[in-house]
This record gives sequence, structure tokens and C-alpha cells, in this order.
Amino acid sequence: MRVLALPRYAPSGASSRYRFFQYLPALAAQGLEVEAAPLLDAAYLDERYRTGRRAPGLILAAYARRLRALAGARSFDLVWLEKEALPFIPAPLERLVRARRVPYVVDYDDAEFHRYDAHGSPLVRLVLGAKIDAVMRGAALVIAGNDYIAARARRAGAPRVAVLPTVVDLERYAVSPPRAGGVFTIGWIGTPLTAPFLAAIAAPLRAVCAGGRARVLAIGAGRLDLPGVPVEVRPWSAATEARDLADVDVGVMPLPDSPFERGKCGLKLIQYLACGRPVVGSSVGVNTQIIQPGVNGYRADRPAEWVAALTALRADPARRAAMGRAGRRLVEERYALAVTAPRLGALLREAARLPAVTPCAA
Repeated sequence: MRVLALPRYAPSGASSRYRFFQYLPALAAQGLEVEAAPLLDAAYLDERYRTGRRAPGLILAAYARRLRALAGARSFDLVWLEKEALPFIPAPLERLVRARRVPYVVDYDDAEFHRYDAHGSPLVRLVLGAKIDAVMRGAALVIAGNDYIAARARRAGAPRVAVLPTVVDLERYAVSPPRAGGVFTIGWIGTPLTAPFLAAIAAPLRAVCAGGRARVLAIGAGRLDLPGVPVEVRPWSAATEARDLADVDVGVMPLPDSPFERGKCGLKLIQYLACGRPVVGSSVGVNTQIIQPGVNGYRADRPAEWVAALTALRADPARRAAMGRAGRRLVEERYALAVTAPRLGALLREAARLPAVTPCAA
């Protein structure tokens, strides 16, 4: 069985790395020959993270690559697509894949539909507000990273929907013993584009870190402005991220309670827990399923809740260790590549055998 994988990003993009590329060896072992053709390459991501801007020349080159990949889709048994064929282009490209009698599976780890139906431009909302619904309807299968996305797919009329959480490869996340001594370290991992979420809890962090009692280790944040908070920023790399996370005592994931964030898949939390570290996160979306209060961490929304949770963990190393062990067990049971890879392989095989459905409407 030959599969054309069309992820949004090169492996340096977290969503594509965890939803697509990390699965390729396991899928090959199951007899699936997967050829990956990402839309946006590493050069685009480097520029985006460094400057915050989207380079038009790199985007045009990316769209040309994607069109070439779609032109060759008929030689595959299945197209495995991340989010959509081309951002900000109406749905006919996905219809073209189906017209060539090649079923496609579409995968979401974000509420991509809100990029259009909640866009600030009335014209974008008018032209593209229903685009992702159309893409979902035309898919042989929608793979949703959480229940929020799955519910939207069912409302859109997707013929089949499966929930598959974002997971990590536990072979890359060795459990290290809790740190002995040193300053209590609050960890965060992400990109310069998501670093503002960390700045949103600056006041609680200042309170917890006052008097040198704690510090923040931010991995991949780029330039980070947290006045009054002692911060170490480390560059992200796939080779060092797990090792860097072993240097924290607790991992945090603050999020605003907004529609797009309700569609996130909690990857940060899963990474912290995989390393055997307790977590503190906002009560938004899938965070409420991953964080088991008092067992593997705490949920926090108001500033006082953030301060209370982090202060309690700072004061009690034994509690941190117990919560870290519970968190690791949860990842082993539900959020590990070894658990989900066989299911993904089966889902792709089943999607390739499904009869054709009516192509999605524009």
C-alpha cells in the first residue's frame, strides 16, 4: 500500500513532526510505503521563527511544490493530508484528489477551521469560512487530535471520524530522577509564536520566583520579555529537547480560553509528563483530560491558582516525584507512539478500502 503524506511542515514543525514524521518508521514496519512531501520547508520555518514574518518567495515555492505533489497523487493508494491542501485557497484541490479516485485522510491537531470562520476579515469568513468543513466532508476519514475537533468534523458531515491524540516516542523521553537541590525550575517549551502564552502568566511567575526561590527555563521561546522573572532561554532542537526538559521541576502550559486554543492537543503537557515531571496548565480543551488534579499536576486559571499550584510544588519535592511518576504512567498508557502507531496504520488501511464518497462541495 502506497501512501502520499502531505504534512503542513518539514520535521522542524512540531505538528507535522508529531502527527506525521515520527510515525513513518512504524508505518513502514506495518507494510505501508509512505512518501512525505511537506508544504512548508525548514527554511520557511527558520525565517518565520526568526522574524515573525511569512516570506512570500518561500510561500510561492511551497505552493508550487504542493501542486506538483498533488499532480502525482493518482499513483498512490491514499493521500494522508494535514489540515488542507493549500492554506487560504478554496477547496477544489481536495476535490481534485477525489476526482482521481484516490481517497484522502485529513488530520487535525488544531482547530484549523477557526482560522477561517473566526478570521478578522469579513471577506475571508465569507469565502473560506466553510472550507475546512468541506474538506472534512470529502475525506474518507478525519483523524482528530481531540474531541473538540472531532465534534466539528461530525457536524460538518464527515463520513468517518477517529480521535487519535498527539503522542510522543517514549524511547526519546527517558525518565530522569527528580533534580536534587538547585533553584526550583519552572519549564516551558514552544516556539517564538507561542511564547506570548507564557507572558500571560508573568505576574504569577514573578510572585513564585521572588527572592530567588524559583526561575523559568524556556525552551524555543526566542526573545522573551518577563520583567522581574529570572529566565534562561535555550534554543530548541529535536536532539536536545528531552534532555533540556529533564532540567525542570515542573512544566507549565498556560492558554487563553478561546475557540482556537480549545482545539489544541496538549503536546507540552505530554512532553513534561513523559519526562516524569508534574504539570500546571490552564483548564482549556484537552488539558482538562490530561491534567489529573492532585495526581499528576494542577489546573490553574486565575493568577492566585497559578501561584498556589507552583508554590505547593516548589515546597514539596516528594509530591513532585509522585506526580511525575503518575504522569509518566499516563503517557505510557494513552499518549505513547507504541500505543497509537498500530491504530494509525489500521485506520489508513481501512480508509484506502472505503468506497468513494461524494466529493466535497466548494
